[in-house]
Amino acid sequence: MSMEQFREMRRHKQALPLEECEAILQKATAGTLALLGDGGYPYAVPISYLYADGHLYFHSALSGHKVDAIRQCDKASFCVIQQDEVHPERYTTFYRSVIAFGRIHIIEDEHEQLAAARMLGNRYNPNDEEGLRRELESGFSRMLMIRLDIEHLSGKEAIELVKRR
Repeated sequence: MSMEQFREMRRHKQALPLEECEAILQKATAGTLALLGDGGYPYAVPISYLYADGHLYFHSALSGHKVDAIRQCDKASFCVIQQDEVHPERYTTFYRSVIAFGRIHIIEDEHEQLAAARMLGNRYNPNDEEGLRRELESGFSRMLMIRLDIEHLSGKEAIELVKRR
């Protein structure tokens, strides 16, 4: 899918450069995954993730609403809020956020599944190779690894933060 098929940001002065969007994805630890759920209702679920080389990786139980939604429709979006600083006296929020759009699927290849699980495990518990090995031995057969291939990435920040630059 080409970039032209995604909306341009209306307030383009507030757009974050691609490098900053990627930096936010690399630093943050959780976001909200949005899928097309049961009965055509949106299904948004908070979830931990890993960003690597233009892809987002997630893990999941073998079944459930998220898995059913992914199998039904491969289009997804993922949102991370890096900053959410409320300024009540100004009736505004100083925010920075990123939204990724792309195609999502359950990883079927066992080698890719294991590589993704290892990356995710090392992200959240670095320097514990033995613990990760034990966790994968006991739980790998009961989990799915999911990959979202990013087709469009955009970030935005409050105009007040733009003016500080």
